[in-house]
Amino acid sequence: MKNEQQSIEHGVDTNRRQFLGGSVGAGLVGLGLASGLMSSQANATTAGNKAKSDRMANYTADQLERVKQELVPPPMVPKHDQVATGKPKVIEVRLEVEEKQIELENGVFAWVCAFNGSVPGPLIVCHQHDYVELTLVNPKTNVLSHNIDLHSATGALGGGELTLVAPGQEVTFRFKATKAGTFVYHCAPGGIMIPWHVAMGMHGAIMVLPREGLSDGDGNPLHYDRAYYIGEADFYVPKDAQGNYKRYNQLMESMEEVLTTMKTLLPSHIVFNGGVGALTGKHAMPAKVGESVLFIHSQANRDTRPHIIGGHGDYVWAAGSFADRPQRDLETWMVAGGSAAAALYTFRQPGLHAYVNHNLIEAIMKGAAAHIKVDGEWDDNLMVQVRKPSAIA
Repeated sequence: MKNEQQSIEHGVDTNRRQFLGGSVGAGLVGLGLASGLMSSQANATTAGNKAKSDRMANYTADQLERVKQELVPPPMVPKHDQVATGKPKVIEVRLEVEEKQIELENGVFAWVCAFNGSVPGPLIVCHQHDYVELTLVNPKTNVLSHNIDLHSATGALGGGELTLVAPGQEVTFRFKATKAGTFVYHCAPGGIMIPWHVAMGMHGAIMVLPREGLSDGDGNPLHYDRAYYIGEADFYVPKDAQGNYKRYNQLMESMEEVLTTMKTLLPSHIVFNGGVGALTGKHAMPAKVGESVLFIHSQANRDTRPHIIGGHGDYVWAAGSFADRPQRDLETWMVAGGSAAAALYTFRQPGLHAYVNHNLIEAIMKGAAAHIKVDGEWDDNLMVQVRKPSAIA
């Protein structure tokens, strides 16, 4: 990455010397020619990518290799290629629903319906024009029916109409990933059960990468050294007459009072990855100075606004679509409820970085905060303490 940046800077310096070496008019003409050439090259690249994409879209599932994806608990993401090779593939994934209690913070518990046992559910990764063949398992030990609606899928309520399973059943369906971007998935069994299941943490995300990988919008490829998935969730834990959080022995016992609390639209907790402190302290996400890290952030229910304290979003796809030109150098970005966003940042200083929902009430008082522990050498040129604290004269 460092050598690549030096090469880019060398090219910029060479162009600058060429422009300064001639007259102002010649420099402007040269700039115009260079701009026109770059524009033509970008248009040619775009046209070539579109033609290739159209060819990839013509394959049907029975023509393609099948690959099983090993899903992992967030914030980790499954192994994947950033740039697709060869034909599209059929990506096989398996999600099993677990109904259980989790501890949101010390002594505060909530019933959840968790895809593969985690809140949020695991990130699924594929490339545009791949097929995703998903098996949804509802063990007989559960008490509720479940399904899955993937915002990346086309038709049948995102798959919700094809995947409703009672306890003791499983179902398999397949969809083509036609749009590149980051998308939410969640349970949507119908009626009041939809918001209740989502508020019980039954949601996750899928990342559909462009076949040629991520781009800065000008035809230049972007790569990441690490990727993390952060799923933000709002919980609505009822309180008793004394103001203490209530705990329920059975899932269905909690339903009526949780629904009543949900109607206030006032969450008791807003957390990353299933609990207060789930991504802080010893659970902080590691990184190194010079590494580019891709953060995928989802919120199935409410709007949120991620911010890296001490860092930025170098490239941000806030609306989630990789077909869009990424925004650059953002301090904070908005993620609409019911969507997932992606942000790429190259860390430049070591130490602890806080990754927060920048409604700081929700971050500090409700729990929507994470840590990134970055190793490396400090750069005084970027920041230095000029004078230590001392008594005022």
